[in-house]
Amino acid sequence: MIMGDTCTRDCAFCAVAHGRPGPLDADEPRRLARAAATLDARHVVITSVTRDDLPDEGAAHFAATVRAVRERLPDTTVEVLPPDLHARPERIEGICVASPDVYNHNIETVERLSPQIRPQADYRRSLEALRIVKQSHPEMLTKSGLLLGLGEDRTEIDATLADLRAVGCDIVTIGQYLQPTPAHWPVARYWRPEAFDAIGEYARGLGFASVVSGPFVRSSYHAAEAARSAGLPGRGVRCEERVG
Repeated sequence: MIMGDTCTRDCAFCAVAHGRPGPLDADEPRRLARAAATLDARHVVITSVTRDDLPDEGAAHFAATVRAVRERLPDTTVEVLPPDLHARPERIEGICVASPDVYNHNIETVERLSPQIRPQADYRRSLEALRIVKQSHPEMLTKSGLLLGLGEDRTEIDATLADLRAVGCDIVTIGQYLQPTPAHWPVARYWRPEAFDAIGEYARGLGFASVVSGPFVRSSYHAAEAARSAGLPGRGVRCEERVG
């Protein structure tokens, strides 16, 4: 996770601290690439806090980090997981020009619940961010994640998956929400493993190239394998590393 440990947004499901972040560390891309090289990482997932305080919301810092990893590990595949960047094409393009292999932005929940779960984000804006990536870079794999158990029903889950496919999303992860602390959004329902299986099959039927669905699935769960199954070539999967 880059750009600090303090987020400018306050999502009801997330345990990351929120408030006023500090300045960016210009040396962070180099240090992250060095750490990835030390680990001999085959697939690196780079995520971040949201930085609404920055003029470009951190797009240039993301791009610099991708380039640093590419320079140090030219055969390693790179996945980025940025915020929505307010779906501003120039900011999204600021990351895409560094040519990450996978561009991931999590929609997190269904449209009805989004204003409560992600009050400073927007369901349609998240879809638009993914659409912009796929429209400008059709060769780039796009990915999103959905948490279940926040109060949604099956019809809303299906509609969300259909919305993701409509903007060309290639990979989807579906997992069970777990409440980080008593102060966070309560768990409304624990979906059974067979329900995750059924939802995963429905998603495959919609045409997703790769679907990872299960109670313990998270956005970066088996990220390398998900990307490979969606058609991304690579050095061969030993493990994926999340470095930050």
